[in-house]
Amino acid sequence: MDVGVLAPGRCTPDIRNDAVAEAAGTALEAVRDCGDENRAMTVMARGASVLAAQLHAAGRIDGMLALGGTMGTDLALDVAEALPLGVPKLVLSTIAYSHLIPPERVAPDLIMALWAGGLYGLNSLCRSSLAQAAGAVVGACRGAEVPRRERPLVGMTSLGTSGLRYMRRLKPALEARGYELAVFHTTGMGGRAFESIAAQRGFVAVMDFSLQEVANHVAGSCVTAGPDRLLGAGRAGVPQIVAPGAVDMVDFQAWQAVPARYADRPQHAHNRLIASASTAPEMRREVARGIGRRLGAATGPTCLLLPLGGIEEWDRPGQPLHDPEGLAAFVDEMRACAPANVRLVELDAHINDDVFADAAMAVFDAWVSDGLIAAGARP
Repeated sequence: MDVGVLAPGRCTPDIRNDAVAEAAGTALEAVRDCGDENRAMTVMARGASVLAAQLHAAGRIDGMLALGGTMGTDLALDVAEALPLGVPKLVLSTIAYSHLIPPERVAPDLIMALWAGGLYGLNSLCRSSLAQAAGAVVGACRGAEVPRRERPLVGMTSLGTSGLRYMRRLKPALEARGYELAVFHTTGMGGRAFESIAAQRGFVAVMDFSLQEVANHVAGSCVTAGPDRLLGAGRAGVPQIVAPGAVDMVDFQAWQAVPARYADRPQHAHNRLIASASTAPEMRREVARGIGRRLGAATGPTCLLLPLGGIEEWDRPGQPLHDPEGLAAFVDEMRACAPANVRLVELDAHINDDVFADAAMAVFDAWVSDGLIAAGARP
């Protein structure tokens, strides 16, 4: 696919640049004449994304390989986002994994590699990069396995089991009922993948119990899944059982200095990459309001489980993030801003207690009985 707007390349592409412009609703001449390279390539990115999605839906392409500098990478990120999760996508870029790229623009399953030494003709370095990139994407396409979906799929969010561990009880319970469970790690990219599948109705129901990415986004952390977190399932009408797991803390890079606003707050270093700080009561109230607004946009069955005894393992008595005042502030605000379309269930328990998992399954089973969730596959 030729996505340039100036002179054509030396080879004849399968899809010419005038067709790319037309897919964006304009003519190539108009794109050339706009006089702004950024605006021109934004238009071409829109057309390339439309065509890539159409080609994949028609079964004409199996993967994506893009090559570019900052301009080509900017366009390629849009195209990668237009392709479903699981479609192999590789971008060979002069800014691979650079801080110039906002995390929310990176497709959750995107592979990037550095386009090294590739200006002004081929050399041994860039030939090596090209060969590896081509081999990687072709190998991924050949080895890709389409999900069989033999059982209805339930989506769940969580952190590692040191912080949230309800999945240990819920996974066998769901599997015994004929469902398959996919658990997404809510450290930014995991939440984006979860939202993407939920928005496409890839789940029969979701158990969205780790909302730390919402708290991170409100607090301005780099560990974010973007502003649409906690909206995909609701907007698509997918039944969702929600809980505010880990919203009492905000993440930051453990390898950098502690952000000044959290310097005097209790902290927990999970490893050398990621650390968390307990947030103040007012921030927790703001997070609660953000959760309420997002849940208010839901068009399908929605239940909010509110554990009164704590929302992640490190907030228990004696643990580094224990803060009864902060938890009370969050609970108070969450009660006040829970929207009318949401069933609020308060639990006198910690989110990691069996009581919480059992309550979640009770809601799930009731929705299955009522026909709101598709029944599990029979053995």
